[in-house]
Amino acid sequence: MQDPNQAYYGGQYPQQPGYNPNYPPQQPGYPPQQQPGYPSGGYIPGYPPQQQPGYPPQQQPGYPPQPGFVQPPPPGMPSAYGTAYDPETGSVKGFEFNDQSIRRGFIRKVYSILTAQLLITLGFITLFLYHRPTKLWVQNHPEMFWIALGVMIVTLISMACCGDVRRKAPMNFIFLTLFTLAQAFLLGVTTANFSSQEVMLAVGITAAVCLGLTLFAFQTKWDFTVMGGILFVAALILMLFGLIAIFFPGKTITLVYASAGALIFSIYLVYDTQLMLGGEHKYSISPEEYIFAALNLYLDIVNIFLYILTIIGATRD
Repeated sequence: MQDPNQAYYGGQYPQQPGYNPNYPPQQPGYPPQQQPGYPSGGYIPGYPPQQQPGYPPQQQPGYPPQPGFVQPPPPGMPSAYGTAYDPETGSVKGFEFNDQSIRRGFIRKVYSILTAQLLITLGFITLFLYHRPTKLWVQNHPEMFWIALGVMIVTLISMACCGDVRRKAPMNFIFLTLFTLAQAFLLGVTTANFSSQEVMLAVGITAAVCLGLTLFAFQTKWDFTVMGGILFVAALILMLFGLIAIFFPGKTITLVYASAGALIFSIYLVYDTQLMLGGEHKYSISPEEYIFAALNLYLDIVNIFLYILTIIGATRD
């Protein structure tokens, strides 16, 4: 009979001293039986499954998100950073000023404020023209003119130089209201020196010119927003020319000065309008600056009115 040790080792190795062929005992079911159709060694080809291209990895519950993957918000739901997920393109879009809804809302807000300013100004002008007791009271209290001038300068500089003043409500509306009242008072005092026919003629011409220039700014493909430096230089030259006209008064120099001023501020009106529109123009004003935009347009219209009134007064003389 063959030695069991030699049978176990294929009959090639002799029995070792102290060797027990029944130790350790064999556990039932161990080692695991190999299933047919699967290779040995614990390796299964094709597992884990390959990631399909174009799909984000599936997140298992209870595990932290995988690096580099951002879970998109539900379609149409804006996030805290002013963005929304676009289900058509699979990307996140930001709400910029170029968006049509933001632009339309900004324009409506600016022109609503501008309309209120112009109505207040027109009311003061009408009061000073047709209510004689008011005109006489202002003539007997010249200090009111200088108080209004000081309020206008302080509020204008505050809104132009301090961003928080013109952006934070209700401070921006308070300063704009004070500025509008002071400017309307000054215009009322100025127009009191002219006849009602001349003032109404200047108002009508200003309204027609501003309407035409606004429609032109909306429709034209010319970009006037790149002319900011040129217009600033032109305004400085106009101011120096006005100082010269004070020392050398005359009908001709007054007409030239008023005509140049009306032309420059007409271009300024187109420039400020296109800054407000944004879109395809090179430069645009922020949607948060609706007070500043309304202030610019109001000053352009007031200056055009004053220069046209000066031209009418010069031709009368």
